[in-house]
Amino acid sequence: MVELVAKRYVKALMTDRDSAGIDAICKELKQVSTAFCDDKFIAILSTTDISLNQKVELVLSFIENPSNEFTNLIKLLAEKKRLDVIPSLVAGLEKELAILNNSYTGIVYTNKELSSADMEKLTSQFASKFNVSLELAQNVCDYDGIKVDIDGLGVEVGFAKSRLKSQMIEHILKAV
Repeated sequence: MVELVAKRYVKALMTDRDSAGIDAICKELKQVSTAFCDDKFIAILSTTDISLNQKVELVLSFIENPSNEFTNLIKLLAEKKRLDVIPSLVAGLEKELAILNNSYTGIVYTNKELSSADMEKLTSQFASKFNVSLELAQNVCDYDGIKVDIDGLGVEVGFAKSRLKSQMIEHILKAV
């Protein structure tokens, strides 16, 4: 539900703004969204004992010199009792900015760390394949193989040893 509400605000924020303006609002919202990790902050926003103006002042206090657009956005969110959509709003704006700038991030899942040369090679090959600006991060986990996940593009490419083994056994059994 929160994502659907945030999607409408993202759409409104994307209208009639250039990439720099959207990026500025996104950065300000991102600073505020870090406070949503704190349970006390969430409790303050959800209580009815504190007025809307005080909640707006609290949220705006996270930004040194908030822009007028940002201030108006926070006032509107508070008036509609939707300050809780800020983290989803940041995620939506970042996704739209990635599409606008043709710049994406992805994750490489492996069970052992890849060298920087291998990571560079993977990054350049995927970037040229999809004709985008790409940045890949590495996640060392228990995945038995390698998997590249580029969420913004909807790309997931994987090679698992267990799957290869089962396919080889299946192929051999069919041949017999």
